[in-house]
Amino acid sequence: MNDQTARARRFRELHERPEPFLLPNPWDAGTARLLASLGFEALATTSFGVANQLGRRRVGRQDVLDNLRAVSEATPLPVNADLENCFADDPAEAATMIADAWAAGAAGVSIEDATGDPAAPIYDFELAVERVRAAVEAARALPVPLVLTARAENLLWQAGDLDDTIRRLQAFEAAGADVLYAPGLRTLDEMRAVVSSVGKPVNVVMGFADPDITLTRLAEIGVRRVSVGGALSRVALGSFMDAAREMRDGRFGFVRRMAAAEDLHGAFD
Repeated sequence: MNDQTARARRFRELHERPEPFLLPNPWDAGTARLLASLGFEALATTSFGVANQLGRRRVGRQDVLDNLRAVSEATPLPVNADLENCFADDPAEAATMIADAWAAGAAGVSIEDATGDPAAPIYDFELAVERVRAAVEAARALPVPLVLTARAENLLWQAGDLDDTIRRLQAFEAAGADVLYAPGLRTLDEMRAVVSSVGKPVNVVMGFADPDITLTRLAEIGVRRVSVGGALSRVALGSFMDAAREMRDGRFGFVRRMAAAEDLHGAFD
């Protein structure tokens, strides 16, 4: 069994446990190694974090794949790849990115129904389902099938209500998705409604949710995977900007908040 095969199988096993697992989102090799040193069991890339790293509002297809390879090679942990909408509208064309993600080291992949076009932000229902079906077929055709996560993005874009989200997730499940994900769920009641409406594991992203919700509460309602999207990147950059403003004003108290060099070196050995 090669290393990537083992990672892919391990990633699938994590979704089969009765308790949820945490899936933090690094944005480069260094943050991946720091997270691994803290004991996390798997990682997920974040296109938002990659865009922040590159100093751009959006990323391209190759940016995502290059970052995935860097994160995958940084630690032995399985990595889920944020592939956005796979950078194509056509289902067959979008599905080609699944094999590319496998080649870059992914243990899991996601495909979303956001178009990237603010004028029409969400794919029509039938096309969205067809895209998931094509991605599932591509994931299952690989030497070891990747865990395929299907994302319904309508809540983020105010392009539909919770009932529409659930309808889409149920259709994605019927199309073969392994994990279901609706960014924009904010309350425990909304999360419970989604979890109870489908039979596959549900990922909840806490970057948009009530931060007072704990992992224990998520476990109680049946959530199986918990991520934070670009939140760690935004927290890090927020601290960076606060420190830079302090420096601009001629004060240097921020140095008291620096990470210990030994903690960083220990993770980077």
